[in-house]
Amino acid sequence: MPLSVAVVIDFCSHGVVPRPTRDQLASAKDRTIADVLAPGLDVLFCGINPGLYSGATGHHFARPGNRFWPALHLSGFTPRLLRPDEQDLLPTFGLGVTNLVARATARADELGVAELTAGGERLCRVVAEYCPRVVAVVGVTAYRTAFGVPKAAIGPQSELIESARVWVLPNPSGLNAHYQLPDLAAEFRGLRESLF
Repeated sequence: MPLSVAVVIDFCSHGVVPRPTRDQLASAKDRTIADVLAPGLDVLFCGINPGLYSGATGHHFARPGNRFWPALHLSGFTPRLLRPDEQDLLPTFGLGVTNLVARATARADELGVAELTAGGERLCRVVAEYCPRVVAVVGVTAYRTAFGVPKAAIGPQSELIESARVWVLPNPSGLNAHYQLPDLAAEFRGLRESLF
């Protein structure tokens, strides 16, 4: 059944996490945030890199308007909508989060080819250590660059990362106008249904 909702969640406006100031956002440049990992996850989601909002808060996909958390819930991965500050609950659902590049930037286009390629190599090491069933890279352009697969498209990939299947999902940033939340949730749902 197609979703016909438009949801933008601003977790900060509800007093859950204080909204970073301009100075805090500026000082978050190049900051890193901790991965959310556990052995044997069903899905390890891999973002491109943290934005300044995530760098300032220490939480993945934290910027208001990012649709990662709503898509995760609407697709059935989580029983309720999690807030970014609840990211440590993800392993209880068989999920984890990392990034291709660890350092926070204002925009993903600040990352160069060498940095993304090195990030792909780092992701291979993480996957070898933690052995998730599937690695889901959120951002097709970053995946193409990091792994040298220029024709990769959204969806399952023929390549593996170590022993993990690879799935490419659309970037959940609110700036990605090609995918509205119902479409994004449908892509996430396709991945979830492939696990059974």
